Amino acid sequence: MTATDPAMTALAGGWCALSLLHGRIEAHIERALQTDHELSVREFSLLDVLSRQHDGEGGHLQMKQVADAVVLSQSATTRLVTRLEERGLLSRYLCPTDRRGIYTDVTPAGAELLDAARPTNNAALREALDQAAQDPQLARLVSAVEHLADPVGA
Repeated sequence: MTATDPAMTALAGGWCALSLLHGRIEAHIERALQTDHELSVREFSLLDVLSRQHDGEGGHLQMKQVADAVVLSQSATTRLVTRLEERGLLSRYLCPTDRRGIYTDVTPAGAELLDAARPTNNAALREALDQAAQDPQLARLVSAVEHLADPVGA
């Protein structure tokens, strides 16, 4: 294959469209969350991921799992956790069965902020997708994203 191979050109074009869609959505959500809740998209994502933990077996995530879930490096995730902990939105404690492990939980203030921000996030996502659907280059991707959200068999 060469750089001018039509299949590679189409693949690169598809990747560019996907990147464009992601960027537009993230920027739109970022503005809404910052304006209404003083949260970044990454902060919202971290609170959301950590809010889904539970006390059962395997219910608490290790920092690597959290980093993977919010698509950040472990060091960037640790810095983000520290910032949210300083704001009183997260707390850390030692794992009761492995003193080397540290868990992170959402505080009541963090849960309250997340609950308030979730409708903003959802509305901004919907708005960004609706706007992107008007762009012929992105309309099929928007449709694919919406189809992924459909329950299986629906």
